[in-house]
Amino acid sequence: MVSLHVDTDTGSDDAVALLLAALDDRVRLESVSTVAGNVPLDLATRNALLTLELAGAADVPVHPGCDRPLVRPLSTAQQVHGADGMGDLDLPDPRGRARGEHAVDVLLGTARADLTLVTLGPLTNVAAALVRDRDLLNRYAHVYCMIGAPDAVGNITATAEFNAWADPEATAIVAAAAEPGQVTWIGWDVSRLDAVITREEHEHLLALGPIAEFAGRINRTVADWAVEVTGLAGYDLPDPVAMAVALRPELATETEHASVRVALGDELRGQTSVDRRRIAPPPNLTLVRRVDEPAFKRFLFDTLETR
Repeated sequence: MVSLHVDTDTGSDDAVALLLAALDDRVRLESVSTVAGNVPLDLATRNALLTLELAGAADVPVHPGCDRPLVRPLSTAQQVHGADGMGDLDLPDPRGRARGEHAVDVLLGTARADLTLVTLGPLTNVAAALVRDRDLLNRYAHVYCMIGAPDAVGNITATAEFNAWADPEATAIVAAAAEPGQVTWIGWDVSRLDAVITREEHEHLLALGPIAEFAGRINRTVADWAVEVTGLAGYDLPDPVAMAVALRPELATETEHASVRVALGDELRGQTSVDRRRIAPPPNLTLVRRVDEPAFKRFLFDTLETR
């Protein structure tokens, strides 16, 4: 049994990742924290509550966190996920409410050796917690982050992935505090290569029952954006594939201990680059470079299928 805390900026693919965690019989989803990113903080919190209720996990506490990046103004991805972050489906409001304790305090107070941390959004909450406890990442069983594009193929700029770009200072703080074997990053390169849902797979997803249909429908604006911007053969699922690796590490078929740096200047803002020179600093992260695509999609469909 994996005990889990998830930190999310709940847009549509985050919601699918939350469903994977909440519906997996091998997972104990203990708590969720939210951060501004794909959408403003209030929407990220709303979407997390709504998703957990759909999954029958309304008792999982949701804690709002930072409502803006550490030093920059907030820039969202609502052009990708819809104004509400969930495909603009006019979904009903959740019945439950968020808890009062701030996400940063929750991260600091709950970290322990048998709890896994999975981050799906900008790393603002985690970086803010690291300012208060430099050893925070080492107090978890493991930390998995959906962030970065180590091949320098971006989705928000030519070279940067959105989560890293949205709060590059926070990304750099986490990278500086990380150690390989303790912190694993799953970047947009993995999603682009191994987690693209084709039109046929999307139709299959819609036919698996109400939860899977919800997962497909909330990504309708992402699907449009993928056609118009990234040119993929469908829409990709970066947060679900990161969650899948956290829950089933054997899905990762290629990994690398790497020395990763984060660009902070405006021109290359958020670019995550790997230094492979002989004079490079020691590795600070484990990067997942490829996953077993058929096995990931089986896990996705099997977990979301209505039982």
